[in-house]
Amino acid sequence: MRRDASGLRFAIVVSRFNHLISSRLLEGCVRELVARGAAGDALDVAWVPGAFEIPQAARTLAASGRYDAIVTLGVVIRGGTPHFDYVCRAVTDGVREVVRDTDVPVAFGVLTTDDVAQALARSGGEHGDKGSEAALAALEMAHLARRLREPPGSEDGP
Repeated sequence: MRRDASGLRFAIVVSRFNHLISSRLLEGCVRELVARGAAGDALDVAWVPGAFEIPQAARTLAASGRYDAIVTLGVVIRGGTPHFDYVCRAVTDGVREVVRDTDVPVAFGVLTTDDVAQALARSGGEHGDKGSEAALAALEMAHLARRLREPPGSEDGP
């Protein structure tokens, strides 16, 4: 599996809602991609109002043809109403549709947690850095997508 980001372009869609968590996810994502060789000007960040808007921005960016992969980042924290379930379903289904309908890999880095403590633990805390993990998934899928488009017999292997 290739983990070299040099020469690749990434779009990162980030929800402003729950900004503290989203910004931590973004920091982890950018840090990972740059550490793997991505140029700073090869990373475009698109902030959206909330998690619900992530799929629309991801679809628009995928349709632009400018990116090798897209990373989606945000957090939905459970509240006392069913709103959590509706937003989680809409974001998950929307991102899945972008993956299905476009030829651009999309990594899902949207946390769905019961509380802020869980979100903090998953955005660079004791349970890892899901922003970094989403970056690695996007990077791996960008290389795989390129390899799958190549003529048979020209594969690099794992």
